[in-house]
This record gives sequence, structure tokens and C-alpha cells, in this order.
Amino acid sequence: MDAALVTAVAALIGGPVAAAAAIYGHRGANRAAREGSAVNGFNSLTDQLQEERKELRAELATVRAELAAERAETARLKALIIQLGGTP
Repeated sequence: MDAALVTAVAALIGGPVAAAAAIYGHRGANRAAREGSAVNGFNSLTDQLQEERKELRAELATVRAELAAERAETARLKALIIQLGGTP
């Protein structure tokens, strides 16, 4: 075999192998990009949910304080009714 034949055979084999490697590498890059965007989206959603949970906890604390104040007022009014001779 002379050098020209070896070079031709190597070119014939190397071209498809290089193309296959490029396609496989491109698929891997696309998969990594999709997975990266999915992870970023998940992190963003998690952050939003944590913020909403924080806000809802603050609102719940406010509502509980208002309920405690209403119950105290109800108890005070019941005591006043009893003091004045009525029945609550």
C-alpha cells in the first residue's frame, strides 16, 4: 500500500467518524442546556414558593392576632353582661 492509498482510506473512514462525533457532541450539548434550564426553572419556582410561604405566614400571624383580640373583646363583653345581670 502506498501513502496515497492510506491517506485516501483514512479520509474515507475519518470523515464519517468525525461527523458522528460532532452529532453526538451536539446532542450532549443540547441535553445539557435543557437540563440546565430545567434546574434553573426549578430553582426559580422554589424561590417564588418560599417567598409566598413567607408572606402567608406573616398574614396568618396577623389574622391570629386579630382573632385573639376579638376573643378577648367577646370575653370582656360577656363579663360585662353578667356583671349587669344578664345572661350571655
